[in-house]
Amino acid sequence: MQYQVRRARITDVERIVAMLDAVTGRPDVDRVRLDSGDLLRQLVDLPHAVVLVAESGRRLAGAAVLALRPSVSLGGFVGTVDVLIVDPASSPVAVRGALLEELLRSGRNKGCVAVEAVPADDPAERERWAADGFVEAGPRMVRSLAPVGAVLG
Repeated sequence: MQYQVRRARITDVERIVAMLDAVTGRPDVDRVRLDSGDLLRQLVDLPHAVVLVAESGRRLAGAAVLALRPSVSLGGFVGTVDVLIVDPASSPVAVRGALLEELLRSGRNKGCVAVEAVPADDPAERERWAADGFVEAGPRMVRSLAPVGAVLG
């Protein structure tokens, strides 16, 4: 199955919030939904965030959010994978891979020298992040975006 990954639009926010609720098992409380939706609407247009969706046809297969922060010690921006969700009815490996590839490309284009994630305690989840080039760095897993041979602080 073919998945298209693209920048999210404001019109995608409700579908992303609904998927977050369904995938994370978060209780569907109106206040939480409203806060998540409002924040996502802001992030869609901010230059220091990347909000992506993966679709198959018109069906939402996954979504991802990368938030950027400056890091003086690393000499550039660091992207944090805040959300990476996949609809279980889709192909989880393919959708996750496509979203992560685009997050890394977008982070690099925005000046990120590294991308970090806080994976679940599940060892299989940690192995997936490691397979994607992330290494353990305290409570986070980090992937350098610096050119090969460059040394980070």
